[in-house]
Amino acid sequence: MRQPTDTEQVPSRSIGLAILRYGIGAMMVLAGIVMLIIDPSGLGVDGFAMAAGGGLSVLLINFLYRLGVSGDREREEEERARVYFDEHGEWPEEKEKVRGRTWRLAAGVATLEEESGRRRDDSAS
Repeated sequence: MRQPTDTEQVPSRSIGLAILRYGIGAMMVLAGIVMLIIDPSGLGVDGFAMAAGGGLSVLLINFLYRLGVSGDREREEEERARVYFDEHGEWPEEKEKVRGRTWRLAAGVATLEEESGRRRDDSAS
């Protein structure tokens, strides 16, 4: 299988792939719950344990695989940055990351820097 180049568009995730990736595990867990509801003693409990355990393991394997693939993508970006550095002699500009929460102080609250500046101004005058 050929890897797409940087300029090629990678097709977006398809619904079928998501069903295959996560639907099988979810259906196994659901089947275990149904078995437990139908026969709450004996076979239902064993069936629930087997189906839920199998389904959760399928979901976990898929999650861990996706996590590993994202690490490969980061390594490829790092390698491209190193090639750019070798060619141009400077590190490429980093993409701006979306910032998290921005803190806002209530009216009249002074930060340590503002308070220190006021003290210097007061002592200078």
